[in-house]
Amino acid sequence: MSSATARPAGARPRRRMSRPEREAQMLGVAEEVFGERGFRAASMDEIAERCGVSKPMLYEYFGSKDGLMLACMARSKAELYEATQRAMAGAETADEVLWRGMVAYFEFMGEHSRSFSLLMQQPLDVPPSAAEAVEDTRQQQSGLIADVLRAYAPDAPEPTVLAYTEIIVGACERLALWRTRNPDVTAEDAARHMTEFCRQGLGPYLSAWPSTPPAS
Repeated sequence: MSSATARPAGARPRRRMSRPEREAQMLGVAEEVFGERGFRAASMDEIAERCGVSKPMLYEYFGSKDGLMLACMARSKAELYEATQRAMAGAETADEVLWRGMVAYFEFMGEHSRSFSLLMQQPLDVPPSAAEAVEDTRQQQSGLIADVLRAYAPDAPEPTVLAYTEIIVGACERLALWRTRNPDVTAEDAARHMTEFCRQGLGPYLSAWPSTPPAS
C-alpha cells in the first residue's frame, strides 16, 4: 500500500521542515532536556526521539552534544540581546530605558528558567566551552547596561559606570535565580528591585531623581 493510500481520508500531507525550522526545533527540545536532566545526564537519543529525528541527524547538524549545548547558548545569547534591545527601543527617557530593559531581561530569564538554573547552579556539569559562552553573554549585556547607565547618570565618572555595570550583571543573575525558587515574584517585581537599587546607588550622580517605574 502506498503512503498516499495509507494516509487517512481528508488528512493533509505533513509539511517537511526546512533546515532552519528543524534546527530551531532541535534547539528548543535540547534546551528542555538539558534543563530537565542536566548536561551530562541528557542523552542525544532522548533529544532525537523527542524531535522525531534520528540521532545521526543531530550529529549532522551540531557535531556533538557539546556542539548542541553551544548552539543552544548562542541562540539564547542572540534572543536575549534582541529582546532587551527591542524593549528599550520604544522608551522615551533614560529611566524608561532602564525599566524596560530590566523587565525584558527578567521575562526572558523566566521563560528559560530551567536551562538558566543549570548553568548558574551546576557550572561543573557543563563543558568549559559553555562557561565561556555564558561569559560572552555577560559581556554582551554589560555593553548594553553600561550605555544605559551613561544616559541614566550622565554625571557619573566612567569607573563608577563600569563598576556598577559589573554589580548589576551579577545582581541580575542572582535575582533571576532567586525568582526560580520564588515563582510568585514577577519580572516586574524583579525589575523594580533593580531599578530602585540603581536609583539609590547612583543617586549622587543624578541631576534629577528619575520618576518611579510603572507599577506593572
